[in-house]
Amino acid sequence: MNPRDDSPGEDPNSGGHSRSWHPDTVAVRTSVPRTAYGEHSEALFLSSSFVQQDAGSAAARFAGDEPGFIYSRFSNPSVAAMENRLAALEGAQAALATASGMGAITLLMLGLLQAGDHVVCSRSVFGSTIKLIGDVFGKFGVETSFVSQTEVQEWKTAMRPGRTRLLFAETPSNPLTEVCDIAALAALAHEGGALLVVDNCFCSPALQRPLEFGADIVMHSGTKFLDGQGRTLAGALCGTRELIEGRLLPVQRSAGISLSPFNAWVVHKGMETLALRVQAQSARALELALWLQQQPAVARVHYPGLVSHPQHALAMKQQSGQGGAVLSFDLVADSPEQARERAFALIDATRLCSITANFGDTRTTITHPASTSHGRLSEAQRQAAGIGQGLIRIGVGLEHPTDLQADLAPGLRVAGD
Repeated sequence: MNPRDDSPGEDPNSGGHSRSWHPDTVAVRTSVPRTAYGEHSEALFLSSSFVQQDAGSAAARFAGDEPGFIYSRFSNPSVAAMENRLAALEGAQAALATASGMGAITLLMLGLLQAGDHVVCSRSVFGSTIKLIGDVFGKFGVETSFVSQTEVQEWKTAMRPGRTRLLFAETPSNPLTEVCDIAALAALAHEGGALLVVDNCFCSPALQRPLEFGADIVMHSGTKFLDGQGRTLAGALCGTRELIEGRLLPVQRSAGISLSPFNAWVVHKGMETLALRVQAQSARALELALWLQQQPAVARVHYPGLVSHPQHALAMKQQSGQGGAVLSFDLVADSPEQARERAFALIDATRLCSITANFGDTRTTITHPASTSHGRLSEAQRQAAGIGQGLIRIGVGLEHPTDLQADLAPGLRVAGD
């Protein structure tokens, strides 16, 4: 069997999946074939290389003429199991796992772009994404235009005929939860001969499947909801076989932007409970967002599940009717200095929330984006992205909402004084 084959199979032992299965079943049953030992929980293949039957088989597999596992830099059963499961959940033909989410973007850029190419990217994406695409790849002759997340006309105006190869969006965005119209951007990209890439970290396939709206590639930081318990780093790209295996896999094979078998196994098992976790966390996030709206110290809550969110209707269409598990809010303040002071005071007053920049964990996290995830950006870049000193982001976990409210209440009282 091809280690990347996710062809339908009614027998769960086959490692494939049936197109008729519900996504919850796909998340539990899609893997790779069981070994001769008949293990029920997927085996962990901690092997750097794989023994071939004979010299001819080795030559055929290295040449790509025969399927089979070769070397774990680009070919491992545990990694293939994770890739197959994620591809099935996203409705993709194939997936390719990487060492981190940023590693996935690096592989994407290396595999699809060259000097002189142009990228149009939302200015509201994760801070490291802005630095990587704009600064690092800028040194190698790839130009990037940063535009409004929500104004399709800005994307259209920024495109350069014959040079724009990629449109890159993160929806909802980090940390303001702005939602872009995936279908509209996909149509715009294809009209201009470009590809649309969507970072699906905030929603995961439990809530949103960008390929269904016309996106060409879905990018993931498996570190977030796919793992779901803050245990490991991982990344992935999902799309057609031609893109994933034909254009990106050869680059990974040479460059080594690879996911370890152990980390792949952790994420693979994490995806079994993805839908249950994300749905429960989304319900808690909505309850917390509604409560935050009532607090005098809060100027504005950013959460797609709220009717007050500018793209609420679009989010409910694209995100299976749920707002996700990440929200942010701005504190009332008279100046940036006061806003930062109040934000730090609120964060320091918490005892239950974990002060860390990660999200997607079963434990709620809290962070100050302007000094952490977006701290390396210039002040002008932060202002353009709408990230002020009084902005706080919360990745809602599985704690009871009343406990989260009680944990935030003292800091909100301090911030309101």
